[in-house]
Amino acid sequence: MKSDVEIAQEATLQPIQEIAEKLDIPESELELYGRYKAKIALSAWERVKDRPNGKLVLVTAINPTPAGEGKTTTSVGLADAFRQRGKKTAVALREPSLGPCFGLKGGAAGGGYAQVVPMEDINLHFTGDFHAITTAHNLLAAVVDNHIQQGNALDIDVRRVVWKRVLDLNDRALRHVVIGLGGKAHGVPRETGFDITVASEMMAILCLSTDLMDMKRRLGEIIVAYTRDGRAVRAKELGVTGALALLFKDAIKPNLVQTIEGTPAFIHGGPFANIAHGCNSIIATKFALKFADVVVTEAGFGADLGAEKFLDIKCRFAGFHPDAVVIVATVRALKMHGGLPKTELAKVDMAALEKGMANLLKHIESIQAFGLPAVVAVNAFPTDTPEELSFVEEKCHKLGADVALSEVWAKGGEGGQALAAAVEKAMTKAADFHTLYDSGAPIPEKIKTVARTVYGADGVVFTPSAQKQLAEIEALGLDKMPVCMAKTQYSLSDDATKTGRPQGFSITVRELRVSAGAGFIVALTGDILTMPGLPKHPAAEAMDIDEAGRITGLF
Repeated sequence: MKSDVEIAQEATLQPIQEIAEKLDIPESELELYGRYKAKIALSAWERVKDRPNGKLVLVTAINPTPAGEGKTTTSVGLADAFRQRGKKTAVALREPSLGPCFGLKGGAAGGGYAQVVPMEDINLHFTGDFHAITTAHNLLAAVVDNHIQQGNALDIDVRRVVWKRVLDLNDRALRHVVIGLGGKAHGVPRETGFDITVASEMMAILCLSTDLMDMKRRLGEIIVAYTRDGRAVRAKELGVTGALALLFKDAIKPNLVQTIEGTPAFIHGGPFANIAHGCNSIIATKFALKFADVVVTEAGFGADLGAEKFLDIKCRFAGFHPDAVVIVATVRALKMHGGLPKTELAKVDMAALEKGMANLLKHIESIQAFGLPAVVAVNAFPTDTPEELSFVEEKCHKLGADVALSEVWAKGGEGGQALAAAVEKAMTKAADFHTLYDSGAPIPEKIKTVARTVYGADGVVFTPSAQKQLAEIEALGLDKMPVCMAKTQYSLSDDATKTGRPQGFSITVRELRVSAGAGFIVALTGDILTMPGLPKHPAAEAMDIDEAGRITGLF
């Protein structure tokens, strides 16, 4: 069996100008990055802004398991399937992070015959967007420390500098560090740490901004520290908002590539969904909706994370919403949610499947709570039996969700025809989209609404430190924003070991952070970390490149 990177390397890529022509984008609106990658000039918006939007399909999933679900693969294959059906189609995805790429997951550009290409470039440095975010973030961090060193005119409390540094790698040794050691000439000593780049507020800002000037405004609103009398200090007070914005002059432009089958693909931005809001940029999605009749996009991890944030945060800011939502599952993963070990997933175990089905059914209920139609995509495996597939279909139909078998990994767009037909049917249904809460509601009420409606929790507990932070946020008048839940992806609860559909649990909020530039409050739950670590055997150990430049082991 060929690896994903081998399949991608054998693909015949079309020049990016030809891909752009499929969406009626002239070469004059492209900024080329080699033969197969381009950025789209923001000036193109003026030409298309008055066009009606195409249909939007959001792809999400059950809570991920080691058995695999295939959300990005499904997104790519579904877009290819729509294009085979004669639709003017595009797919809009996030950019992969180097952290998980070299860590546990490997590459993140789809799989099998449903991939975006050039796969190696997309998974590595791509067009430099993550470098821009990392550099701008760390410039602001350097300016904060320089301000303190040069007299501290803003009276920043060095114990309350909240702007850390970032790196787009998994490096647990950098979670907690001390800087400024070595004497007076080397700065003021203080404790700080590193987050992974995809957890940076600047990543969220890139993905939630509507244009460069909106991004410049949002960058200025970032809270970097608090003064000794408790006042929030914003980035604009340090006089470098313009410098930060100019680092994004190219990164803010959407990237255009293609699928193996030549479907246009917008890949732009990449916030994690268990830490940040987990969706590609508003700009890329808005462009895609003007250029294409059908746009397939995805949100990270399960529907309890990426999809909830897509609908409660991204849609709220962007002014659009999906016409249908696809929830990806596999029979294997459902049996794992039902307690079956990974080594036994090939055998038929209807009791485990029934127990695990509760996870999928909860996600269907959650999507329907937003007033949207749900379609379940069952990623096909050779070990799936008719009995198991019929059982999944029957249970989903009882909740009003259509089900389709997806074979896009093995067959590309051809293997997604049944799914595309089901999604087309769902898009004809009248949607009654609404967010789950009013952003002006109290923070505890917003968090409780998400916890009860989406996770199935009984309630929410705030630790003493979180209660103190809550009081401060309310006193500063910063509480009238949506909430971005930072939670484990492996469970509906905040305990990764509770798979399936846990009952009788509460969500514990241990920390609240204000992302004033992004426009939301981050609520950290459980033991979620904003700087991941590497596993015992990182994916990097299997990667190599030969004298001809051919990459192996990327996925």
